[in-house]
Amino acid sequence: MKTAISIFAALALSVFAGCNKTSRIEKPLSKGKTLLTVDFQENQTLQYKFVSSKDIEVILEPTKSTSKAAKGTTSRLTESMELVVAYTPVKIDPYGLTTIKATCKSVKVRRTRSSGGQTGGKDAVESLPGKSFTFTIDPTGKIKDYSQLDELIKEIGKKAFRPKSDKGRTKEPDMIGDFVASQWFLWDAVSSIDNPSQGVAEGQSWKSQLIVTGPMVMRQARDVIYRLEEVRPSPKGQIAVISSSYTLADSVPKSWPVPYSGKFKMSGTFGFFRGYGILELQGQGEELFNVDTGQTQQYNQEYLMKMKAFLPLPIGAQPKINIKQKLSMTLLK
Repeated sequence: MKTAISIFAALALSVFAGCNKTSRIEKPLSKGKTLLTVDFQENQTLQYKFVSSKDIEVILEPTKSTSKAAKGTTSRLTESMELVVAYTPVKIDPYGLTTIKATCKSVKVRRTRSSGGQTGGKDAVESLPGKSFTFTIDPTGKIKDYSQLDELIKEIGKKAFRPKSDKGRTKEPDMIGDFVASQWFLWDAVSSIDNPSQGVAEGQSWKSQLIVTGPMVMRQARDVIYRLEEVRPSPKGQIAVISSSYTLADSVPKSWPVPYSGKFKMSGTFGFFRGYGILELQGQGEELFNVDTGQTQQYNQEYLMKMKAFLPLPIGAQPKINIKQKLSMTLLK
């Protein structure tokens, strides 16, 4: 499928060839521009490790009505997910859509709090090993069919709930949003390029949106600005270095998946608070994309999200929550 690079550029000019399907006119890129396309080869399975981690700081600050002698309290929690997924091409079509089968190989989730020890039972995402889904992508890496992935997200969403009782539905903490962040936005840095057939010049920027995850139930997005910093040589091929910066988005695309619906309460610390609101979100990241193989080598994303919340009980404290989120993807040998 590596011929997709030249074919994709040629297809961009097919209209100028009188729509003659047998004509193959390859359009040369402008000087200083690089064509970025996602590539799969027959009988080649790529395995990636995804890691998502959160360092969470919960600060209970005395309110104005509280005694001046009162002191605030701070607690710290962490949660992390390590996921390995294998991607195998089922059908390769350099002229159109390529079908990929993704298989979850392993998942590990860990939660700790400052008081010591791990917390909680088995996370819903830990039911993923052995699960598979297929999806289709175009040469730019844009996913065109999310249906099986959406079904899987809803399936594991059901596993996040305790058995039904007279007290209603109760959801346990889960990292389903982190799984969504890793799979729904594969190759986003490349697939979101404007006019991809024209290539990208060093210093050129483009926009996109990525999901925001948290330990509480939330539906938020972050605006992303990607920038091609440089294309540098390496023993494995030409490497495109793509930087990214993040800020809080005003809205969330309706097409993004929803793991669960209906009325329910959440167990644990973040089921106790109410009225969550994001005050600030800032971050940055970097991706290394191999131009010659059409494969992401790795990416790292990091952002700090500052939030406020409301306590339903009059205990004279105002909750503030700081979350340091890290996301990474690494191609395994």
